[in-house]
Amino acid sequence: MKTSPSFFELAGSRKIILPALKVALIVGTLLVLINHANAILEMGLNGERVFQIILTYCIPYCVSTYSAVKAIQQSGKGE
Repeated sequence: MKTSPSFFELAGSRKIILPALKVALIVGTLLVLINHANAILEMGLNGERVFQIILTYCIPYCVSTYSAVKAIQQSGKGE
């Protein structure tokens, strides 16, 4: 009897990571441009702003990963 992969096993799989990275790159870039374009153009980046920009990429990655894993688990195709 096969057990279903755990949330973290699925989240760490290539079929989840690559699409999530693509989503994070596209959505994160759009959000960075919306929220930080002036600071970037004026070369006004400091440590706090860089941290905010990093988080701006992390959040869409996490949302995409969570959504994909939950969809796979609910469909029963995690094997």
